[in-house]
Amino acid sequence: MAQNKNKTQKTEQNVDEYLMTIEGDEKRADCFKINEMMERIVGAPAKMWGTSIVGFGDYHYKYESGREGDFMRSGFAARKANIVLYIMAGFSEYETLLEKMGKHKHGKGCLYIKRLSDIDESALEEIITKSVAYMAQKYPE
Repeated sequence: MAQNKNKTQKTEQNVDEYLMTIEGDEKRADCFKINEMMERIVGAPAKMWGTSIVGFGDYHYKYESGREGDFMRSGFAARKANIVLYIMAGFSEYETLLEKMGKHKHGKGCLYIKRLSDIDESALEEIITKSVAYMAQKYPE
């Protein structure tokens, strides 16, 4: 089966240059703080994925269908309405932490926040830490 490439690929774009383009002083400062937090938790330097996602670490996956590829272990993006955090493990095990976290929304693997001041950062750090540990177990390096 021919391997289809992911639409979002790791690039050589400079992360700090990207972060400096984020509109709004508070959102830009929050993104720099999230960048530092994720880099510390994941233990890997920030890399750009596509033109607007900051990702940390990577893993290779292969589905039963034969589709395979590489993707980041965790990451975030500054979108117009929200900061989106990519929590690759999903949220099924994190209900208590999500309740503690404060003002947010989430989908299957995306956590949406307006600003860090709206949430409990320790709950966010714990979610990221648990997700990264799950990914390390599921996709060892």
